[in-house]
Amino acid sequence: MREFPRCPTAGLFQYYAALKIKPDPHPVSADNVVEIDRLSFGYNSGRQVLADINMRIPRGKVVAIMGQSGCGKTTLLRMMGGALRPSSGDVRVFGESLVHKKQDEIYRLRRRMSMLFQFGALFTDMSTFENVAFPMREHTRLDESMIRDLVLMKLHAVGLRGASHLMPSELSGGMARRVALARAIALDPELVMYDEPFAGLDPISLSVIGQLIRALNDALGATSIIVTHDVQESLKIVDYIYFVADGRIIAQGTADEVRSSQVPYVHQFVWGETDGPVPFQYPAPDYASHLGAGSKP
Repeated sequence: MREFPRCPTAGLFQYYAALKIKPDPHPVSADNVVEIDRLSFGYNSGRQVLADINMRIPRGKVVAIMGQSGCGKTTLLRMMGGALRPSSGDVRVFGESLVHKKQDEIYRLRRRMSMLFQFGALFTDMSTFENVAFPMREHTRLDESMIRDLVLMKLHAVGLRGASHLMPSELSGGMARRVALARAIALDPELVMYDEPFAGLDPISLSVIGQLIRALNDALGATSIIVTHDVQESLKIVDYIYFVADGRIIAQGTADEVRSSQVPYVHQFVWGETDGPVPFQYPAPDYASHLGAGSKP
C-alpha cells in the first residue's frame, strides 16, 4: 500500500505533481469566476428578497457573504448555482450568463462547481469512503483502483483517511463536515460554494474546517464562496467580504476594512454588540401602559 505524507494538503499536491500540474497557491489572475449585475429576486407572492445586487468573485479567492438569517445569502448562492433565476439582472459564472440557459446547459456548468451543504448532507447509508467515491463514480469513467487512490487522497487531505470505513452515524459533527468537504472537492471543482460550513461546530472543529477551506482552495487553485454567520473565523481566511441586509449589499471590503467599518450594522454584526441597528427589544407598546393593559398580551 502506498504511503501518503502527513501534511493535510500534501496529498493533493502529490496528485497534481503526478499529473504534471503545478497549482499556484496565490493566483493573481484578475478574471472573475462569478459576476452579478443589478440582480433582483422576488417570489410570486410579491415578497422581495434581493434588490440591485452587484458582485465580483475573482478567480482563486475566498469570498464571504455575511448577514442575518433571512437576508438573502443562501438565495444568492442558489442563483450562482442556477437553482433559482433572478427576476431581473444577470448572473454570469465562468463568463456564461445563467439567466436564459436551459437545464442541461446548467448541469454542464455545474460539473465545474461544487457545494458543501449546511450540516454536510452525507448519505447516511454509505460509508465515509463511499460518500467521497460517489461523485467520481457518477461523473467519471475512472477504474475502481484509481477511484480508491483518489478517495484516500481526498480523505487524507482532510485528516480522515483512517476513518474511511466509518458510517456517518459514527462520525462527530466536525468529522462529518470534513467528509462532506472531501466529497465537495472530489472532482477538483473550479468553484466551491459553502452554505454555513461552521454551523454547529465546536471551536476546534470550527478552526480546522476554516483552515481546510483556505488550504484546499489554494491547493486546488479554486475559488470559494462562503455564506456564513461566523464572523471571527471567516475573517481569518477570506480575501473579501460582502455584507447583506434586507436584500441589499450595505458594505464590502477586506477583513481589515470590515473590522474597522463605521457602518452601524456592520460594526454591530462584527463585534457582536447587543443593541444597535438590530435592536435588542422587539417593537412593543410603552412598557408602563402595556403592563396596565389587563390580561390581554
